Amino acid sequence: MSLSAASASAAAVASGATASRPNAIRPAAGLRFCGLRHEALGLRSVRSSPQVVAARRSVAAAATAGNGAAGSGGFDYDLVIIGAGVGGHGAALHAVEKGLKTAIIEGDVVGGTCVNRGCVPSKALLAVSGRMRELQDEHHMKSLGLQALAQQFDQPINKALVDPILSLKMGIHLMDHCTIVTAVSSAGYDRQSVADHANNLASKIRSNLTNSMKALGVDILTGIGTIVGKQKVRYGKVGFPDNEITARNIIIATGSVPFVPKGIEIDGKTVFTSDHALKLESVPNWIAIVGSGYIGLEFSDVYTALGSEVTFVEALDQLMPGFDPEIGKLAQRILINPRKIDYHTGVFASKITPAKDGKPVLIELIDAKTKEHKETLEVDAALIATGRAPFTKGLGLENTNVVTQRGFVPVDERMQVMDADGNVVPNLYCIGDANGKLMLAHAASAQGISVVEQISGRDNILNHLSIPAACFTHPEISMVGLTEPQAREQADKEGFEISVVKTSFKANTKALAENEGDGLAKMIYRSDTGEILGVHILGLHAADLIHEASNAIALGTRVQDIKFAVHAHPTLSEVLDELFKAAKVNAGVSRSVNEPVAA
Repeated sequence: MSLSAASASAAAVASGATASRPNAIRPAAGLRFCGLRHEALGLRSVRSSPQVVAARRSVAAAATAGNGAAGSGGFDYDLVIIGAGVGGHGAALHAVEKGLKTAIIEGDVVGGTCVNRGCVPSKALLAVSGRMRELQDEHHMKSLGLQALAQQFDQPINKALVDPILSLKMGIHLMDHCTIVTAVSSAGYDRQSVADHANNLASKIRSNLTNSMKALGVDILTGIGTIVGKQKVRYGKVGFPDNEITARNIIIATGSVPFVPKGIEIDGKTVFTSDHALKLESVPNWIAIVGSGYIGLEFSDVYTALGSEVTFVEALDQLMPGFDPEIGKLAQRILINPRKIDYHTGVFASKITPAKDGKPVLIELIDAKTKEHKETLEVDAALIATGRAPFTKGLGLENTNVVTQRGFVPVDERMQVMDADGNVVPNLYCIGDANGKLMLAHAASAQGISVVEQISGRDNILNHLSIPAACFTHPEISMVGLTEPQAREQADKEGFEISVVKTSFKANTKALAENEGDGLAKMIYRSDTGEILGVHILGLHAADLIHEASNAIALGTRVQDIKFAVHAHPTLSEVLDELFKAAKVNAGVSRSVNEPVAA
């Protein structure tokens, strides 16, 4: 999830908050796409090479006299980053590699939303939900022969089915003296142990992120960062004196917070956001999820696996409005209809009142178009998954004549901050959720690396259409580039034709071996040039499979070329192999997809 992805939900639509994407596809030469890079590898993976150390010493030696600055040109630092989330971390590590003296300011905890309240702990909960689904699916177990083995050998479940130590770490408990047959229907969990699994993972990744930056010499400054003037930042904690530093370049990477629409009262117990839900302080019998984007869909996977009934509340006329429509329809058939999930579409949650004095949570629904009252839901809890809002208040942007747009910091294609007059603010950049271009953790990291490339003297424009996204349900959903309607709209405007090819997981040997044949992959491409416009996958390990397509888009690889790539057999990667091979491009095309097509 990504939990930092903006959900196309009731309030997000109502507020008009959208993430923009550039229309033109540009090559991102030399750009390394990364997420948490070294966070899971510990200190041994982040040692500076002799060349990097020498470069940093060279920069420090070039510092001029004045206020005792250690950075170049009389500045305290070559680069100061406000915000130590995934975006700030990625930028900091790349800056060190480029020989830049770097500091990062964090007012909360290192790791930001993704590590502490988003991508990382949510994946821990989803890992548990995946295990629970496997253990609860008696038909699936029987199809793999596990039930037959239990009847024949009557072996204990902890030896015949799962790793007991791993299961206990994840909070999943199985009866020790029952056979596979009875254990499939007797899988249970300890709520606190599941919550601890998510919290421990976040703590480990947070520690590794911190250690990786310290090991490379990044100064971690604690406090709230504020821009007080050109190339000047003040930071400090409440109750302590502020400190002021100078920097040749400044990157804003302050991320986002959950967006809560008006009329919704959050108590953190019965009405809550994803920040609270990840703590898993309770598993309600019936929970309403407001918003059916990435966040809502992933939590529906978790809650239903743990025994909850779920009701979606969605403002648009269909669930999962941000997905390719064909993928969304299939996802509803696989992820919604067979589970204890119902839904209300085309409605707003105009008012939500927390449970109190023995009364349930009350949700007043109004028609999204007419605004007339439709009904009132009574549930045990409500999760507000209506997207995220930029966290940019208090940054001191007014000191540089910058005016935010719905809270987002305006930037150009190089992530350079634009002032109220439409001019670039020199040496000031903004990455990640705070600029609203694409609210994904790995997009923030890629933007940060792109900025560092620019300030190091190498122009770099990130192609946002090459950045993949994933929803970690069971099975997973992933996507990159344009949806089919978006591609057709662009084709109509620019006067070219598109083609669509599809492959099914039911034709993949590895998927069938796992008895996981439900799934589809589709590709939208230009039939005249072979340019890949978008790829969408629903199926087993879709989040891992999407990267071959995203890299092809980033590098400008045509389908008529990538179809000659060899894939190991039998693997899930052959789903994409079949997809590429199914594409038909007009004969005689030999130019690069990045070259203009003659009229």
